[in-house]
Amino acid sequence: MIILLTLLIIVFALIGTPLFAVMGLSALVNHYRAEIDLQAVIINFYQLASKPLLQTLPIFAFAGYLLTYSGAPRRLLQLSKAFLGWVPGGLAIVTIVACSFLTALTGASGITIVALGGLLLPALMKDQYSERFSLGLITSGGSLGLLFAPSLPVILYGVISETSIDDLFRAGIMPGLMIIAFLSLYGMCYAVKNKIPRQRFSFRELIDSLWIAKWEVPLPFLVLGGIYSGTFAISEAAVIAAAYILIVEVIIYRDIRIGEIGRIARESVVLVGGILIILGMTLAVTSYLIDEEVPTRMLEYFSARMTSKYTFLIALNCFLLIVGCMIDIYAAIVLIVPLISPIAMEYGIHPVHLGIIFLTNLGIGYITPPVGLNLFIASIRFKKPVVSLYMASLSFLACLLVALVLITYVPQISLMLLPPGS
Repeated sequence: MIILLTLLIIVFALIGTPLFAVMGLSALVNHYRAEIDLQAVIINFYQLASKPLLQTLPIFAFAGYLLTYSGAPRRLLQLSKAFLGWVPGGLAIVTIVACSFLTALTGASGITIVALGGLLLPALMKDQYSERFSLGLITSGGSLGLLFAPSLPVILYGVISETSIDDLFRAGIMPGLMIIAFLSLYGMCYAVKNKIPRQRFSFRELIDSLWIAKWEVPLPFLVLGGIYSGTFAISEAAVIAAAYILIVEVIIYRDIRIGEIGRIARESVVLVGGILIILGMTLAVTSYLIDEEVPTRMLEYFSARMTSKYTFLIALNCFLLIVGCMIDIYAAIVLIVPLISPIAMEYGIHPVHLGIIFLTNLGIGYITPPVGLNLFIASIRFKKPVVSLYMASLSFLACLLVALVLITYVPQISLMLLPPGS
């Protein structure tokens, strides 16, 4: 019976059954097989939902959705173009920065592609960037920003691994900026090679754009500055961000009518609810694996075969890239982190550095063929064959992999901004 149920679970997964259902059924079957009370599954779900920092997820998601449905992306894109349009590859850099900003706020790369794709693709092609380059840039840009505050995956990683979230946000600054710099440099080289025309810098246009977006420009300084300086906690930052965006977009700009707030809130809650259901079921599977001492067995296996820390890191990166392109980032964090963390500690890897490696890999997994999630989202959004998205993203994937190597093997990049003793 157990073998039959296991095969049934595999079939359900292959035919596209929702992930939470597959994980939930797997948890129930394994708990039953191990003669563990099935109430443990519900208890695990409750333990996850009762974690205080997870209360920030729906608030930050609501703030990100408000920005997405407002005119903020258009205004900020206009400002960024006025500020950077004169640089070689200026619009490519603007695209990278804009995608990073929105993904950091929403925690969902797919939302970034859907929200900004309609603005950025026509603008890039109008400036004579090729369609292939433009599609690859937007698809890759969707996964940027996951290391910056107030990224939801960072918060969740901190909760699950019991690592300081403040330290994770500080550690993500330099690797995140390095990734943006690598892609920006590639965009500049492409623009120079293909003789993409640059717009002339206009101080008047910059001032006009700054005036139009004057209420949205302070947002990152308010939220990020408050978090990184320790002025307020993550939960307080979530409330401040949501309240500020609500006032600016509904009352000042009036991009969003009061009657639309309920619909936007409902959409954001559906997103978070879906994440929490997946996480709860995944946590039940993880708890079973821990009860069965799977991490201990994995540690014994790796210790016997990998004596070098660097060999382990190579294997870890390959494993996480595969996980990142096959499993949602939130489920991957809950399922994999409790298994990997004890092994990484035995190899002397700093827990904060491990978090940055973990999240960087999962972010890159979004555009890793053949099943990276962003590839399929972009295929639907732009109505292009997914194979064409594979080809368009390869050069950007190569840049990201170079950055990943540096992040993995030069821990100082991640740890340089941590307080002494962290």
